[in-house]
Amino acid sequence: MAGLPGSLSLTGVSRVAEAQLRDRGDGRWLLQGELGFDTVPALLGHAGAEMTGAGEIEVDLRGVIRADSAGLALLIEWVRESEGRGSRISFVNVPVQLMSIARVSGLNDILPLSMG
Repeated sequence: MAGLPGSLSLTGVSRVAEAQLRDRGDGRWLLQGELGFDTVPALLGHAGAEMTGAGEIEVDLRGVIRADSAGLALLIEWVRESEGRGSRISFVNVPVQLMSIARVSGLNDILPLSMG
């Protein structure tokens, strides 16, 4: 499946839903699909470096249908990368599943997460 301009599409094993990061402009991004061990490595390697904004980056996770600890690791890496560039990143509409993993691991108070 071809991605739209301004999006990064990744397809893993057929049972894994495609992960997409779409640029919505003005430092706003939409993340969709599954965030798991099959899809996160490519997002780590490519998308984080492309996410730029005027000091503020917002990633909307409303399209994430499944996430595991690899998804949480992705968010941690994006925070690290954005801080290294002097930007601030926040995550909105974080799925309950991912928020639960953050709470269990003690990262919900450290990461800029919002459920909506």
